[in-house]
Amino acid sequence: MTTFAESLKKEIARVARKELRDELLSLRKSSASFRSDIAELKRKIKGLESQVKVLSRAAPNLPAAPREAPAVTRGKPGRKVVFGAAELLELRKHLGFTQAQMAELLGVSSLSIYKWESGQVTPRAAQLEKIFAVRKIGKREANARINAD
Repeated sequence: MTTFAESLKKEIARVARKELRDELLSLRKSSASFRSDIAELKRKIKGLESQVKVLSRAAPNLPAAPREAPAVTRGKPGRKVVFGAAELLELRKHLGFTQAQMAELLGVSSLSIYKWESGQVTPRAAQLEKIFAVRKIGKREANARINAD
């Protein structure tokens, strides 16, 4: 390269660094202020959580904050019922139903039954309640419900 080309290249790099320096300085300042804001918010949250704990201990009679929907329990209180794809398959075979009949009993599609049994999908809460209700009935009542529809 010629000296003129090298000089031009060096000058362009110097000017670019100079321009970028101002941009980077403003970005560093803003990121530092964001970090301090985040740290302040975290401290506030921690303080509020500790206040909630203190207040909940001070007033145990007051109703607690609304929580998620309660889990359907089976057997002993305090235990959650866990859905198992194999259990649904076993229940369907115990009742002697096809997937279509089981779908009709639960009010869903036969594709849903297939996906639940294969473990591809987990039923929603409303369907889980129906499945747990069907677990409690016998073959005769299940057949009666299918034939009634």
